[in-house]
Amino acid sequence: MMTPQSVARDVFLVGVKNAHAMEKQALSIMEPQVQRLEHYPEVSRKLQQHISETNDQIERLNKILADAGHSPSSMKDAFLSAMGGMASMGHMPAGDEVLKNSFANYAFENYEIAAYIGLIASANMAGESAAVPVLQQSLGEEQQMARWIQEHLSEVTQAFISRSASGTRADV
Repeated sequence: MMTPQSVARDVFLVGVKNAHAMEKQALSIMEPQVQRLEHYPEVSRKLQQHISETNDQIERLNKILADAGHSPSSMKDAFLSAMGGMASMGHMPAGDEVLKNSFANYAFENYEIAAYIGLIASANMAGESAAVPVLQQSLGEEQQMARWIQEHLSEVTQAFISRSASGTRADV
């Protein structure tokens, strides 16, 4: 019979692998956006900062997995990276690409927040207390990014509308 702690450890390890793939997906969503953003320099700067944070998060997840004697799932990483790239490309032909990306980024940040909350809960139940502060750091970064997007969404929308109304290219 499995104990709650052993089940929690299994859930935790799968969750860390999923989070690793999720962060790889986040990179595949954000990196093409940064390359295309021309008229929204503040958004570009924030995305570049969050790309750096995301790379740090991936390294922290790698360490958690290595400390537990595990490695990331290359299949999950590749699949979610491909899905993220397709999602990012799906907004390119839209005349309101910057808006669609902003909405999708806000939704994805909240998904990541939920994933880290669940990981922290499973780490606590699994007795993986060393991982908790590391996961809390990543959670805080995701919460900050979600807040930033929320606080700037009206501004981005208004800039898009103003650029569109003036006949200036507004999509990126």
